[in-house]
Amino acid sequence: MSLNQLLYFVHRNQANLSAEVTFILSGFSEYPELQIPLVLLFLTVYSITVLGNLGMILIIKINPKLHTPMYYFLRHLSLVDVCYSTAVTPKLLENLVVADRTISFTGCLMQFFFACVFVVTETFLLAGMAYDRFVAVCNPLLYTVVMSQKLCSLLVGASYTWGAVCSLTLTYFLSELSFRGNNIINNFVCEHRAIVAVSCSDPYISQEIIFISATFNEISSLVIILTSYVFIFITVMKMPSTGGRHKAFSTCASHLTAITIFHGSILFLYCVPNSRSSWLMVKVGSVFYTVVIPMLNPLIYSLRNKDVKETARKLVHTKLLCQ
Repeated sequence: MSLNQLLYFVHRNQANLSAEVTFILSGFSEYPELQIPLVLLFLTVYSITVLGNLGMILIIKINPKLHTPMYYFLRHLSLVDVCYSTAVTPKLLENLVVADRTISFTGCLMQFFFACVFVVTETFLLAGMAYDRFVAVCNPLLYTVVMSQKLCSLLVGASYTWGAVCSLTLTYFLSELSFRGNNIINNFVCEHRAIVAVSCSDPYISQEIIFISATFNEISSLVIILTSYVFIFITVMKMPSTGGRHKAFSTCASHLTAITIFHGSILFLYCVPNSRSSWLMVKVGSVFYTVVIPMLNPLIYSLRNKDVKETARKLVHTKLLCQ
């Protein structure tokens, strides 16, 4: 199903119900005294996210030393983080500034669609990066042969494709639900659970589809990641020198940090019973993995990498000289 077909179903569903179907993103409206501090906080985070990730893409592009499979994945991870944050944060900032927090039926579903595309894509990009680290540590002599440009492109392309397929499927079943009048979504983003909560029709099929999809995506990606790191750990423990072990672990430290934060926040938000019963906890968790994590990734990968820091230093120095 193409994006044009999806838009057709969305418009058809909206027209069949009412021209006045809208959603109101309540966000953090129950804390009016925090509106200005939150605007400043999220604006700062979003600025760092965009500059950090675009800067990472530029650094990887201009430094020949970084033209390796690992940084090929990292470049796409940075692109996904920019897109992911952009799908959510501007609307969040708008709702903190203006009194009218409404979003159209189509706008809400499109925000959900793009956010879903990029979060699923990131899930499997991180899994692909785990496999890359596995090959680098366990088969270093065959690394350039195994992790060819063709395989890297295939893994990245598959991540984007599967993200789009999942998102199109989930958004289609959401578009088939019935909504009437103004619907208050108790979140700052058009999140699946909050949307189906205000539906007039039975959301059973949509809920089952997203449960199966989310379970498959999380388990399959974690199996790839955990299996890769089990073999990495076994290989590293067999190394005779302490220096070799330290070097091997240091090459995986940034990726381990990124996947721990990403999957940890998702598992906490959707698997811990207490978090599901508290809408405040849901909002805080949603902020963390939709707004904060895209900012953290370029910091995690740049602070531990000498080549990235050196290239960034040269870029700043060159710009200052030009000025």
